[in-house]
Amino acid sequence: MSGAVSPVPVPDVFDPRQYAKGVPHDRYRHLRDHHPVAWQEEPEVLGWPAGPGFWAVTRHQDAVRVLKDASTYSSCLGATQIRDPDPADLPFIRRMMLNQDPPHHRRLRTLVSRAFTPRRVDHFESVVRERARSLLTRAVAGARAGDGTCDLVARVTDDYALLNLTDLLGVPAAERALLLHWTQRVIGYQDPDEAGTPKLGPDGKPVNPRSPGSLRDMFDYAHVLAAHKREHPADDVITALATDPELTAPELEMFFFLLVVAGNDTVRGAAPGGLHLLAEHPEAYDRLRNGEVGFTTAVDELLRRHPPVLTFRRTATQDTHLSDTPIRAGDKVVVFHASANHDERVFPDPFALDLSRSPNPHLSFGDGPHVCLGAHFARLQLRVLYEEACRVFPTGPLELAAPPRRLVSNFINGLKSLPVRVVDV
Repeated sequence: MSGAVSPVPVPDVFDPRQYAKGVPHDRYRHLRDHHPVAWQEEPEVLGWPAGPGFWAVTRHQDAVRVLKDASTYSSCLGATQIRDPDPADLPFIRRMMLNQDPPHHRRLRTLVSRAFTPRRVDHFESVVRERARSLLTRAVAGARAGDGTCDLVARVTDDYALLNLTDLLGVPAAERALLLHWTQRVIGYQDPDEAGTPKLGPDGKPVNPRSPGSLRDMFDYAHVLAAHKREHPADDVITALATDPELTAPELEMFFFLLVVAGNDTVRGAAPGGLHLLAEHPEAYDRLRNGEVGFTTAVDELLRRHPPVLTFRRTATQDTHLSDTPIRAGDKVVVFHASANHDERVFPDPFALDLSRSPNPHLSFGDGPHVCLGAHFARLQLRVLYEEACRVFPTGPLELAAPPRRLVSNFINGLKSLPVRVVDV
């Protein structure tokens, strides 16, 4: 253990199973108030091997410092997940833009930025709006034809996030289910409902879903799709990447992985989380529906309260101090986004859902050199979805039919189901 033993108990915020019950905001607040940079043990959980432990960073100011200071807190040394990758896999994992530091990271970000332009994203708004309206309308019709309830995750948000992303990338309609399969396998690996029974290696331990062997089918598909786009170019992201002479084949593979997984799961996690908050706060929903607050600020407040990503890891490159806590070179330093987003030192009344909150410096899309490249597209999708929800449910609140089922994960703040009752429509 790298950290000194504290006389006051430090609550555990590592175990992914506790997140299936809800984000542990009471534990986060205890850490912010008493142990803002807190040592966490990393025991074996759900068959995944134990790790050496890490520092949990829970205050907003400290989180921003870690995310912005890439020279002290590296994304490359140990990658960006809490669990340490297999040392044999680390060179492979470091090829992904998410797991690089400047200046190499800057080159890759510039390359993908050429494809992920605001003009290309804005072009999709009419398509995105029609999809939101259609999915919501069909979900309501199905509920009314049945028992009056529907699951907004199964009937709306999973398809909404997936189909929007595949349109932007240029994935053929017949092959879109592959993207959801890969997302569930990589992102939901801690949850048996998402990943199924984990594949075991020769040592009897689960095989990392981000290892080269586990991703081979995704990479093979990326090359087939890229070859098709070179022969049949279109106005989509994969065409732009496939025809970029500066992009190598291994870089194309990792960009495809990043866009498929991160691009899908950001909205897949945020959209039902925002709808759940509106259902829990009918007065806020009424203000939004009646035009008393704008959808732009509402999107950011819903993102603040329900960030799609719970944690991101860095590795200290040198001995340093954070919030008066000594950190040694090589220590894992993990930013807890949901905690930073509810830090009373930055957000007055942080557990109030104030859809007009401004300023709103939440960290749901990160900060510093790795701030989310797809944030513009994600905000567009979320804004349109909430606008159409207010039209489809115009005369009554979103009403929960049962508590949502949450993902077993200390990484993604996901909902596996969101049952609502359709009333007064």
